[in-house]
Amino acid sequence: MSNVVHVVGVGMVPFTKPGASEPYPVMGCKAAQAALADAGLDYTKVQQAYVSYVYGDSTSGQAALYGVGLSGIPIFNLNNNCSSGSSALFLARQAVASGAVECALALGFEQMTPGALKGAYDDRPSPMQRFADVMTAHQGFEPEKPRAAQFFGGAGRDYMEQYGTSPETFARISVKARQHAARNPFAVFRQTVTLEEVLAAPMIFDPLTRLQCCPPTCGAAAAIVCSEAFARKHGLNRDVIIAAQAMATDYPSTFEENDMRKVVGFDMSQSAAQQVFEQAGIGPDEVTVCELHDCFTANELITYEALGLTPQGTAEQFILDGQNTFGGRVVTNPSGGLLSKGHPLGATGLAQCAELVWQLRGQAEQRQVEGARVALQHNLGLGGACVVTMYQKAA
Repeated sequence: MSNVVHVVGVGMVPFTKPGASEPYPVMGCKAAQAALADAGLDYTKVQQAYVSYVYGDSTSGQAALYGVGLSGIPIFNLNNNCSSGSSALFLARQAVASGAVECALALGFEQMTPGALKGAYDDRPSPMQRFADVMTAHQGFEPEKPRAAQFFGGAGRDYMEQYGTSPETFARISVKARQHAARNPFAVFRQTVTLEEVLAAPMIFDPLTRLQCCPPTCGAAAAIVCSEAFARKHGLNRDVIIAAQAMATDYPSTFEENDMRKVVGFDMSQSAAQQVFEQAGIGPDEVTVCELHDCFTANELITYEALGLTPQGTAEQFILDGQNTFGGRVVTNPSGGLLSKGHPLGATGLAQCAELVWQLRGQAEQRQVEGARVALQHNLGLGGACVVTMYQKAA
């Protein structure tokens, strides 16, 4: 039997453009301290820490947490591409659920540089080579354009080809993201944009214009999880539990079905979501707020269907009917998401966690989703890994 796992503290620093942030050890330290302060817990009570980042040297996690304290606890550093933050949360939750520890900290940060994502090494095989080969065979490759945009733009094209979706539908997701981010003091882009402005922005890779691509971002976020007994013993807030969580990696369909949606993780997203719904005994129809991995508008659209928020082939109508925003069926990315809040790779999954915990506690202020009791998180990393987490307001 696994222990019930509570999220008792969350924290983050405001996300910024590259060059405007403090160094990663400072950001990481501040996010961890914010989570500890939110929990009302001393760092000496934390028994393990899992620290995520993509661009950084070994033991960067120690460099950040040593600013919080030198308690001698195990600190694990991990990199799972853009799902690194939720991977850290997965391991922290697993440690508590298994009874290995009573309290664990998950911390994520990233200090990024301007421009499109690129690998750090050119003297060894890229872990993305197999994916790139499949993409090139399917749609070609344009060296002068960002590779990530070609992956996800290609997924959008394949969806459009099957269902006849309008390019404007993808652009509407950016308009919604900016409207949500305008209410979030932690977001990078808080200025609203019109549909016309999104469509008129420079084309990065059809159908994705610049305003439909997440920006390189610096930032940090953290969460503290613990057992029911630990929370009771220390008088901690027990409002939010992790009702279910699953991680999935790629299946043969990623490489064999000649579909860019599969290449960018549709099947592993769908698998992780189905596992979560089964574990929790709660279906997608009960989810009222969701933070999903909108690195590009195309990914948000196809992920609605992967998560079962709307049946396959209906995402366009879901958007046009306003079912993805306030007043709709499931408020998606009330934080502004990766598109507008920003995407510091190692921190993203934990920033999603913080947003959903605030939502379930009723602390999200201007972006509060009324009556939020069940929240869903989706965090995706190409290469690949996907983590889906369900949070529930404790009875």
